[in-house]
Amino acid sequence: MRQMIVHCEHETIQMALIEDGRLAEFAVERSREESVVGSFYKGRVVNVLPGMQAAFVDIGLKKNAFLYIDDVLHPHLEKQPKQKPSISQLLTAGQELTVQVMKEPRGGKGARVTTHFSLPGRCMVYMPTADYVAVSKKIGREAERARLKSIGEQLRTDEEGIIIRTVSEDEPLEFLSGDLEYLRKEWTRILEKAESSSAPALLHRDLGLLQRFIRDSFDPLHDELVIDSMLKGEETKSYLKETVPGMEPKVTYHTGGGPIFQAYGLDEQMKAGFARKITLPEGVTIVVDQTEAMTIMDVNTAKYIGGDNFEETVLKTNLMAAQQIARTLRLWDIGGIIIVDFIDMDREEHRQQVVSVMEAVMRKDRTKSFVVGWTKLGLLEMTRKKARENSSLPFAKPCVNCGGKGIVIE
Repeated sequence: MRQMIVHCEHETIQMALIEDGRLAEFAVERSREESVVGSFYKGRVVNVLPGMQAAFVDIGLKKNAFLYIDDVLHPHLEKQPKQKPSISQLLTAGQELTVQVMKEPRGGKGARVTTHFSLPGRCMVYMPTADYVAVSKKIGREAERARLKSIGEQLRTDEEGIIIRTVSEDEPLEFLSGDLEYLRKEWTRILEKAESSSAPALLHRDLGLLQRFIRDSFDPLHDELVIDSMLKGEETKSYLKETVPGMEPKVTYHTGGGPIFQAYGLDEQMKAGFARKITLPEGVTIVVDQTEAMTIMDVNTAKYIGGDNFEETVLKTNLMAAQQIARTLRLWDIGGIIIVDFIDMDREEHRQQVVSVMEAVMRKDRTKSFVVGWTKLGLLEMTRKKARENSSLPFAKPCVNCGGKGIVIE
């Protein structure tokens, strides 16, 4: 059973996900810093840059949003032109259009937006113009995949696209049909608001942290929600009953016994899990350094004595580190390019074992990741998708003296 522990205080919600007694995910959402990912806006093209094949769009935020040509072309690859046109042929300055945010504003960069629209529901993702049906790769049985794809083709009309989510496995047609009708109505509301609004304007905002997790990941049959706010708890129960009719959700209210995170032993887990230097019980250490361009992880045997010989010690060290690294990527919600400096291994089968172990742990991660492979220098290169910026290290801020470099120049 998984437990979702939620702490509500003033304008802040903190969510910790526990799997098998271990902290697996942590996220923070502050009402003054609401996420814009997934939200729809009516924007106005400010300028078009043919040399970058991109445009900047005013959607009402501090920084203009960035729209790349691939996000303007048809969402179905087979319907895109063989020769990519200039973006100036598709967009002009002053033009108004509806866009959806796919990446948060970050640093000096504005949000990244797209015209490849998608509305996530509990059992499917609705794409009004994508013109294809796909099934979650986590559904492994080919017969079930074929059945769900057939249902998707039966349900969709015109150019609608559907991605059927893992939760739909073994569910009847009616289960998907109700979700699709709800999402169609949402899309109609967005179109109607776009028609009556002047750019820039917010047309639709995605759900908050609690509701997003429930929609995307919460299993009301097996998972438990523990929360220390009666108000938020009742709101969440109502949302659960709406999304899963006939189901009585497992919601527990924490009313005493100290702060909720302390009561569930999360304070120490968070302190250890978010440390720059992570030490495993066996003595192996992993040092994590984040730069603007990438994240680097360095593995060391440290106090680990190991096996009968050096080669066995190195393999065991790297296998333990691989499991922890996969968990750390998910816990810290690290995105972008990731480089891991494992201890050098001479045998190819050992390197493959390390990758296999890491991929097995990463399958529990809702965020897509991809192991690129080993570089010529023996480093493991991988990527992990990340759209939101508000789920990072808890309450962490760069040092005012060194700017996060860890050194002070005198």
